[in-house]
Amino acid sequence: MKKVGLYFGTFNPIHIGHLVIANHMVEFSNLDEVWFVVTPQSPFKTKKTLLADNHRYQMVYEATKYYPKLKPSKIEFGLPQPNYTVNTLIHLREKYGNAHDFALIMGEDNLKGFHKWKNYEVILSDYNLYVYPRISVGEIEHQFKGHAKIHKVDAPIMEISSTFIRKNHKEGKNIRPLLPDSVWQYMDEMNFYR
Repeated sequence: MKKVGLYFGTFNPIHIGHLVIANHMVEFSNLDEVWFVVTPQSPFKTKKTLLADNHRYQMVYEATKYYPKLKPSKIEFGLPQPNYTVNTLIHLREKYGNAHDFALIMGEDNLKGFHKWKNYEVILSDYNLYVYPRISVGEIEHQFKGHAKIHKVDAPIMEISSTFIRKNHKEGKNIRPLLPDSVWQYMDEMNFYR
């Protein structure tokens, strides 16, 4: 059974921080692959700030095409909006059966708010969580501390954000080093975030 880490996000755009974390997860944990699940609309974000789904998927494809253990996924594109992780997990289980053992990848900041997720108890009873460190405020809920299904992975702390990239690109700053070359080229050719 293939162990697949699901890295959910809007990836608006995907940047080197996302790649570093995903690659670290697949190389330094027991995961066989990491799938970048491109979310059409996060329940916590507004749609107006997002590029079209197909463009964000294309940038994830461009970023991962030379990394055989990292895959783009548009599994959520056909699901009802807004997307809830628990529904996506049910859909993946129906689609792949027992061929894959799915786990969630999330930042420590997301774990601090995990108790607010729809049906988080169901997720935690059926799936492992791989958590990477983030600099953030707040405390992790006591029920998640030392939990058998929550695995902290000592990945590099990446303080790069898509918001920072979009804002500074619009202001004419050179943000090219923060993006994989193929993502930069696609973004530049399409004149995104200007």
